[in-house]
Amino acid sequence: MINYLKESTFAINDVISDAWDVLVKRYFAIAGICFLLFLISNASAILAMYMNSISIVLSLFMAALFLVLYFAIQLTLFKHIFQVLDREPGAVRLSESFPSVKEMVYFFTCAVTVMIGVFAIYMLISVLFFPLIYAAISVEAMVQTVFVITFILVSYILLRILFFPFFILDKGVKPFKALRLSLATTRGNFVRIILLIGFFALFGSMYLYFSYRGYHALSTFLSLVNSFIIIPLSSVAFVIAYRKMMNDYKGDEDPTVLGNII
Repeated sequence: MINYLKESTFAINDVISDAWDVLVKRYFAIAGICFLLFLISNASAILAMYMNSISIVLSLFMAALFLVLYFAIQLTLFKHIFQVLDREPGAVRLSESFPSVKEMVYFFTCAVTVMIGVFAIYMLISVLFFPLIYAAISVEAMVQTVFVITFILVSYILLRILFFPFFILDKGVKPFKALRLSLATTRGNFVRIILLIGFFALFGSMYLYFSYRGYHALSTFLSLVNSFIIIPLSSVAFVIAYRKMMNDYKGDEDPTVLGNII
């Protein structure tokens, strides 16, 4: 197990190193898209509060519009990174990075499928644990148990299907196949994914800690580092991690779900 963790750590070091090289090549384009995501996110929150006082219907419409816009820009970012990886520097075009309507439809189909799946898992676990109320266990304890188990299981599955947008953008596969391929390629790579997420989450945690402790200068510095370095770097790192997993993948081209969950 120790050797496996060491190998996983070295693999993550390679991913981050390669991501840094790619980010340096196209920093202003990648960081610019990330900054646009930041603006969209904050603008949507401000407008949501303003519109809510005017009309609930208009507020919901604007929320849906900003949601579509946000994820369209997110997919643009990933698609642009794929261009940087696959093309010569002079052939990279930001104008060719916008997702197609089909890719957007595939993405949201996957997203809705995941939400339905999460709800189904919660309901299934609730039904399985419902008999506990007849075993001298309080309803509150049962609800907390169901919540904890659901949270752990759903978190595990979400981390496994995290890469489905890349299959849509890179391979052009359909929604349900993208989810199955993400499950299949992440099999055996779960620790590496956790380590990669943990690396980038560390900087966010440091910002929250120093901000809470009142170290305003340090927290401001960390906020700038997160905004202009860590977030762009993490976007590139996940695309590179996907490519590395795909290069090592020896499974079926159309894998099953049950065969790749564990």
